Amino acid sequence: MIREGFRSIKTHGLMSFATVTIIMACLIIMGSVALLALNIDRLIDDLEDQNEVVAFVDDGLADEEEAKAIGNEILKVNNVSSVEFVSRAQAMENYMSKYDKSLMEGIDETVFRHRFIIKLHNIEMLKETKLALEEVPGVAKVRAHQEYANTFVRIRNIVSGVSLVLMAILVFVSMFIMSNTIKLATFSRREEIAIMKMVGASNGFIRLPFVIEGLVLGILGGGLGFLAQWGLYNLVTGSLMDSLAEGFLSPVQFMDVAPMVLVIYLAIGVLIGVFGGVNAIRNYLKV
Repeated sequence: MIREGFRSIKTHGLMSFATVTIIMACLIIMGSVALLALNIDRLIDDLEDQNEVVAFVDDGLADEEEAKAIGNEILKVNNVSSVEFVSRAQAMENYMSKYDKSLMEGIDETVFRHRFIIKLHNIEMLKETKLALEEVPGVAKVRAHQEYANTFVRIRNIVSGVSLVLMAILVFVSMFIMSNTIKLATFSRREEIAIMKMVGASNGFIRLPFVIEGLVLGILGGGLGFLAQWGLYNLVTGSLMDSLAEGFLSPVQFMDVAPMVLVIYLAIGVLIGVFGGVNAIRNYLKV
């Protein structure tokens, strides 16, 4: 029966090819949407990381070591990921590097404050974290771009919602198309099934070759779909990197997600192939 399942793939080569092709196409469409959403989420995360919070040290703490000690208290604040101390001299150097030095004559480092550059775990908690930082002894002022943070959060929520809706629609459509393709492939063999049933073959005996055939076609569709997705993704991301300014966009490397994509593609292919094949011959077993 196992041998019969493999033989059927060759015997009904055209329909087998159509089934594998449909599985590949549907997986590539679903995978492309998922990878696009993953890259958008990565881009938003990178932008969020650049949205830093600056905590200025009280002017009364002129000593650099005393100012640095505040960093330990800042790290204890909930949602704080990292803290970088910037001295008055460093702050002045950073500021003057952005402007014409001739405009800064007569200005010394005492004009600037010691400060901490703070990054957060969750940008959605920016408002609560800002209030907590202002309560830390020695912190005079906290600067946070709340409007930017809110924009990032809204964009991320919209992208996540749209991606989920699109994925749900694509999964439903893809399942429908693949299932009907397998049913169409089985339709041409309805007389063969009827004859086997009439001569006393059990339902299990008849199903097994179809299960093996669906399993093999599902694995082929999933595996080939994975390879096609790999090539397509690298082609598209390579073209984007050539056309965009270097460093503006850093797409997710396919090899970072390749094991997960391969497992998902093979699992969906096998699921559709096996259950689609069994479901397709169910009506023809009623003789």
